[in-house]
Amino acid sequence: MMKMRWWRADASEVMAVTAMGVWEAVLAGGGRRFIKRKDSDAGETGRALEELRSSLYNEMHSSESAKRQQMRFCGPSVSLTFNFAVAVGIIMANKMVMGSVGFKFPIALSLIHYAVAFVLMATLKTFSLLPVAPPSKSTPFSSIFALGAVMSLSTGLANLSLKHNSVGFYQMAKIAVTPTIVVAEFMLSQKKVSTQKAITLAVVSFGVAVATVTDLEFNFFGACVALAWIVPSAVNKIFWSSLQQSGNWTALALMWKTTPITIFFLLTLMPLLDPPGLLLFSWNFRNSCAIIISALFGFLLQWSGALALGATSALSHVVLGQFKTIVIMLSGYLIFGSDPGITSICGAVVALGGMSFYTYLGLKKDSATSGKKAPSRQNSFMAKPKVAADNDSADSEQEDNV
Repeated sequence: MMKMRWWRADASEVMAVTAMGVWEAVLAGGGRRFIKRKDSDAGETGRALEELRSSLYNEMHSSESAKRQQMRFCGPSVSLTFNFAVAVGIIMANKMVMGSVGFKFPIALSLIHYAVAFVLMATLKTFSLLPVAPPSKSTPFSSIFALGAVMSLSTGLANLSLKHNSVGFYQMAKIAVTPTIVVAEFMLSQKKVSTQKAITLAVVSFGVAVATVTDLEFNFFGACVALAWIVPSAVNKIFWSSLQQSGNWTALALMWKTTPITIFFLLTLMPLLDPPGLLLFSWNFRNSCAIIISALFGFLLQWSGALALGATSALSHVVLGQFKTIVIMLSGYLIFGSDPGITSICGAVVALGGMSFYTYLGLKKDSATSGKKAPSRQNSFMAKPKVAADNDSADSEQEDNV
């Protein structure tokens, strides 16, 4: 029995030694290469995951990617439709604030709108949901400051004009914004409007004037406010459109930069243009909720307007505003039974026809531009140069075509 146990112990030792020898032989051969290959695969996987993480970070935290995402999801049709829907909603909200609530402080109302917008954007920034702004070197601070100042004048004077003028005179001032934009764009950037578009814009303005200008009650102070509002309104639209289209600014990023400046200028305008008694207003729950709802619509209107200006142009945004006026008037006639008169209806039809033709001209120009760019890209990709210098020149041509 002792011999048997000794043999068993020796056999187990022999088996252990044999297994270790086989394992060393495997490691000495292809096993070590196998482990090294596994280690290299793990390193490549880690590098791939790191590259994926960095690309996702750049996609979420770079101004170029944010601008591409805005252009992808908020094209001209989406942004214009969004702006149109919000504009109808804020008309109802402001009617409730100015009418039933009796809040007679237009500059203070604009200030509340921008203050609520700033709080909402600060919340988005806290959760890293606000798009990143381009580097400060790409856009000087003077441009941002000028845009904020012009925006405060445009918004404040528009509400003040609506308070002191009749609806007809207010519409006349809005119609005057169209030729002001044409002149301002030519003076600032040498941008010209084709003859067809100029005639179409004149027809649209004439139709809107006939459709909406029914009560031209003249008020000297109101007329001065309306005339002072025309130029800032036109320049505001031009600045918003040019900054977004020339740089990597998104609508929210540009709003975040300009809103504090706008609030500052509205604070300076409020004691000069608003009547006294703001603190004596009845700030009960009902009135406060109505003002907050109006402020939320104001934020959406500012955002949708910035999206529309970034996707289209200042003139297109003005035509959209006139389209909203005509649609609201015709809706009142068709749905609520109001009778604007045959002259106003004919003017609305003329305005809608001019707007439709203006849209057709814009779509025709876009299709012609895309048709011209496509062959040049195809030729640049089809040409396969053999020399390194030719490769560099071909790459530079492709960058110019993009």
